[in-house]
Amino acid sequence: MVMPVAAHARTDPVESVNTFIGTKDDGNTFPGASAPFGMAQSSPIGSHYAGWRYDDPVIRGFGHFFLSGAGCHEQGGLVSVLPTTALPDSFDHRRYGVGYDHAGEVGTAGYYRVRLASGITAESTATTRTGVERFSFPAGATPHVLVNVGQANDKEPVSGSSVRVVDDRTLAGTVTSQAFCGGRPYTTHFTTTFDRPFTRTGNWGGAEGGAGLRGQWVAFGDGPVTAATAISHVDADGAARNLVEAAGRTFDELRAAAQASWRDELGSITVETDNADDRTVFYTALYHVLLQPLTGNDIDGRYRGFDNRVHTAEGWTYHEFFSLWDTYRAHNQLIALLRPDRARDIARSVLAIEEQGGWLPRWAYANQETNTMTGDPVTPFLVDLWRFGALEGLEDRAYRALLRNANGVPPASSPFEGRAGNRSYLASGFVQYDQDFPKKGQDVDPHHGASATLEYALADCSLSVMAAALGHHEDAQALRRRALNHRALWDGTVTDRGFRGFPRPKTADGRWLTPFTPQGRPGFHEGTAWQYQWLAQHDIPGLLELLGGRERAAARLDDFFAYPDLVADPARAVREKWVVGPYDYYNQFRYNPNNEPDLHAPWMYTLIGQPWKTSAVTRAAQTLFVNAPNGVTGNDDLGTMSAWYVFSALGLYPAVPGTGQFLLHAPRFERAVLHTGKPVVITANATPGLQYVSSVRVDHVPRNRVWVDHAVLAGGAEIAFTLTADPAAATWGTGPDDAPRSPCG
Repeated sequence: MVMPVAAHARTDPVESVNTFIGTKDDGNTFPGASAPFGMAQSSPIGSHYAGWRYDDPVIRGFGHFFLSGAGCHEQGGLVSVLPTTALPDSFDHRRYGVGYDHAGEVGTAGYYRVRLASGITAESTATTRTGVERFSFPAGATPHVLVNVGQANDKEPVSGSSVRVVDDRTLAGTVTSQAFCGGRPYTTHFTTTFDRPFTRTGNWGGAEGGAGLRGQWVAFGDGPVTAATAISHVDADGAARNLVEAAGRTFDELRAAAQASWRDELGSITVETDNADDRTVFYTALYHVLLQPLTGNDIDGRYRGFDNRVHTAEGWTYHEFFSLWDTYRAHNQLIALLRPDRARDIARSVLAIEEQGGWLPRWAYANQETNTMTGDPVTPFLVDLWRFGALEGLEDRAYRALLRNANGVPPASSPFEGRAGNRSYLASGFVQYDQDFPKKGQDVDPHHGASATLEYALADCSLSVMAAALGHHEDAQALRRRALNHRALWDGTVTDRGFRGFPRPKTADGRWLTPFTPQGRPGFHEGTAWQYQWLAQHDIPGLLELLGGRERAAARLDDFFAYPDLVADPARAVREKWVVGPYDYYNQFRYNPNNEPDLHAPWMYTLIGQPWKTSAVTRAAQTLFVNAPNGVTGNDDLGTMSAWYVFSALGLYPAVPGTGQFLLHAPRFERAVLHTGKPVVITANATPGLQYVSSVRVDHVPRNRVWVDHAVLAGGAEIAFTLTADPAAATWGTGPDDAPRSPCG
């Protein structure tokens, strides 16, 4: 769905947001309403594993919990409410779901509207902890609302639920369901209140029990009917208290407040462009970034910790749902740059997980560790927050936790997997490839030994930077040595597509995995040796030596990106030559714009002395982000792909964790302003098509170096790009000292 652009959308970022972007082709975003970083949402649910998909034929209800862009099935639909004009023959939402019409459907920041086949118009908005709906019924119809607590996602069904009538306006209860990707069941408490008394009510499935159909229906004398549902992971009192956010205000007042909140958040960046679609794509990407991590504490500050006890966040906001393997690469840095206060709370939340749960997380879902994905993402995540100033006063505590994680393995009794491959990594310099290695969760590092080794090495390098700055010089030296462990898996005898040398898994006895192909799956998580060979951006000298020098490295990058085809026809090349499907991880030798392992790869050109090619590749990749339901590459992964787009459009990218450096490339807009306290103003003579950087001035001073430090941006700056369409004229940043020095090379 291409959203029509309102007349004032050029000045109001809220009106530029199209929440349908990413709702098709497994982008896994949701179209409904949320507050920024909201605990609760209100959005339609269908049959898709992420909660809803643009081509779902029916709406089963409006659910109140969603993760934006998650790749695993999750509970997109807890406490589902659906308006009807009569009671259905069956209380199974797979049978009572209702058709709807995309014509006239609206999805923007803080507001959603759709017309159902029953003639009912449904609208959604949200506060931080409540999802709110208004249902307008046809004349003469008797308003009914079904409140379904026994069903959510088909792949992660509800294992227990309850519902009770509190008074003639209020229902309350619980939903116990499975955390996604193999996590343990957890309980959500809810309270739903209506703006008018119901005249009749009835139950199906009983008031409480285990798995099975369960819910409560209510009928009203007339309409429209507004329903507000508050949730809590603490207790029933928490859900009831959270309702105060919606109390005493009409739907229109709540909608106005939600959109004012979004106007403030989206106003953290202003861009100038005459292209309405470009503006919509940019602000929708920024919107998706600012949805998570989710607020985790109730309005009174209480939250359920990783020890399953109730704690209180006093004077700060506890956050939940940390998809660290995804978000450490771009999303984390964008939040830290734009919202430093929020970043401090996020850092404090991760440290609270370690304190209460006993170890640092990898993929923290609600108050449990799912052990999803591989490597050690929490280290670059927290180190970058330290680099950006979000750990002030907590540096020593964070460093101790990070060093313990880097040097050890959680005890067998711990629910955390940590660096499960650390024994072989510390002893031999690599994580062994071992498919029989026991596991605690969905993924385990020795099952993907080669990619885990590369992730550990990158993490070690980032931590070495922090160690040195804090005066732990022996630790820093040891970590820098370990950061070179990516070299231990380089097999210079392997050839593919005319290139020699690739990272190759090793078994526990130190032997190469046989048989092996660089385009194969074994040893690599959601990628192949072709994508993972570039995950050594912290050691450019070492990588260049392994690749056979700069010329051979550049030639390999050219093949990886299909660079000649890309220059000839950018939009066609990225769709026909690059990896196309969101889950086409394996048997591939090209850039995968749909997944995280090689998101930084376009900037490898910059790091080896060919920055003009980075500008070409990023401009080409931006053609994959469009103002349509299929307008996100791959799963959006809690805003990660959207953060990649925001950075790429601004002309900045944080390619090397721990350094605080943003590599520069051709911006997409003529002018952008980051309102980060002291504004950062980015200007360029930007036009459609491929452009390259011919010169850069920072605060009116010519700059040949290809990066700026976070400190420069935090202090406010003016960055002026001069762009050219002629690559021969793009000699900027190609001098021997223009690229940053590798932190561990």
